Amino acid sequence: MEKLRGIVPYYPIKKAKPTTPTHLVCYLLLKSVKRQNTNLKPHPSSLFQKLSVLYLMGNSIVEALNVRVEGSGQKFLVLAHGFGTDQSVWKGILPSFTPYYRVILYDLVCAGSVNPDYFDFQRYTTLDSYVDDLLNILDALGVDRCAYVGHSVSAMIGILASIRRPELFTKLILVGASPRFLNDVDYHGGFELGEIEKVLYAMEINYDSWVHGFAPLAVGADVPDAVREFSRTLFNMRPDISLFVSRSIFNSDLRGVLGFVKVPCCIFQTMKDVSIPNSVATYLRDHLGGHNTVELLDTEGHLPHLSAPALMAAKLHRALSR
Repeated sequence: MEKLRGIVPYYPIKKAKPTTPTHLVCYLLLKSVKRQNTNLKPHPSSLFQKLSVLYLMGNSIVEALNVRVEGSGQKFLVLAHGFGTDQSVWKGILPSFTPYYRVILYDLVCAGSVNPDYFDFQRYTTLDSYVDDLLNILDALGVDRCAYVGHSVSAMIGILASIRRPELFTKLILVGASPRFLNDVDYHGGFELGEIEKVLYAMEINYDSWVHGFAPLAVGADVPDAVREFSRTLFNMRPDISLFVSRSIFNSDLRGVLGFVKVPCCIFQTMKDVSIPNSVATYLRDHLGGHNTVELLDTEGHLPHLSAPALMAAKLHRALSR
């Protein structure tokens, strides 16, 4: 599979099952390339790339990203986790919503709960490919309208998805969201360039030590169980993937697209978040293009759904009902 990695942008062919004539043709072609054990490295726009995309955009993404639909309600609600966690981060609030919604959960391709072979370093250089994954999941499930709760990087994924497909989303709830982490003129993102470089360097030289230091800072509140759980999912990530994703997030700047968002947004911000200053929530409210509100949570940390699930569930119910 190593020689195919550059031409298979979704997931290895061993996980997918051909279900249509087009998929079968792609499957046989890719199998043929693998059997030849060739050093061929096609250009990303080549026929091989296009065929592999056609083949792997089927239901294999539902399996690969561990998609689940829980609950018995009539409306769809997507819960999308952020960096360093997986869908298990929602377990404390999930029972509060399954009587009222069909709740869609999935794992980002970078999560430790996903086969790391599925992570394509060429494809996931920007958030656009994560948006592709989200929209492909919703299409595979036949979802035509949903409310969306996105934490951290998934908040920004939801923003980009709503720009592409505004008719899909009734409301976006953005938890710990930031369009840019780096400070700029007239913008306080929370980090200077040197601080970001130090974070990335610490991750690179000793990932275990970085996790032990970062997890309690990120959780913020004095909730040891939450620190242990966040540490667990951080350790589940392959360190090179974690570093690559962190660098991509820190380098992103989505301020210029915020005005294109017309879906109503509710921005959740804790009283103190080591990753996101409160001024960012105000910036989002003032620059997103639709009707926007800010909900301040009376707790600390970047992961209120993990550290204060009862509070988070109550605030979510209120935001979704408005």
